[in-house]
Amino acid sequence: MKIVEATFLTSAQSINDSPTPNMAEVAFLGRSNVGKSSLLNTLTNRKGLAKSSSTPGKTQLINYFDIKFKTQSEELPYLFARFVDLPGFGYAKVSKGLKKDWNKNLTGYLEERPCLQVFVHLIDSRHTTLDIDKNVDEFLDLIKRGDQKIIHAFTKTDKLKQNDLAKLKRAYPEGIFISNLKKRGMMDLQNAITEHLFGNQIF
Repeated sequence: MKIVEATFLTSAQSINDSPTPNMAEVAFLGRSNVGKSSLLNTLTNRKGLAKSSSTPGKTQLINYFDIKFKTQSEELPYLFARFVDLPGFGYAKVSKGLKKDWNKNLTGYLEERPCLQVFVHLIDSRHTTLDIDKNVDEFLDLIKRGDQKIIHAFTKTDKLKQNDLAKLKRAYPEGIFISNLKKRGMMDLQNAITEHLFGNQIF
């Protein structure tokens, strides 16, 4: 199975103006500047799909993308899902009022979106013990329903020494280890997502 099409659907400020929840969704969330937009572009093989910026907190909206997967089945040649690019957390250059609104809209989506099936928590592989990431993990564990899955994807692994990467893999045996630069770990991430979304429909 592979992604053959990825298209931008819409942006929303909150769950209230989000698209009809008629398709399984995969939420990508992480600290600002963790490489979320770059990962989405590499994963979908669409260079400009998600807009990246050098300014932390640039993504202020919930962005929805429709994803088309090609299977090897003649009876069910395509499967569909929706990827959701969430505003980065830990941003610095925004007002307190705006930050409060972002937090409210972000947690509202994560807690209440009925079609949300997978949380992909992106963590900078060089900084894996930050309180902000620990707090996100605790929050996701608290709200996660039985039909949902949390995936920990560690970004920028090309910046690690081999022995540090080996230690990280031992510490997080269920983790996915990503390098956008070297396009490493993308199929591992895609497979983890599709196995949960489609189960025995994978061909």
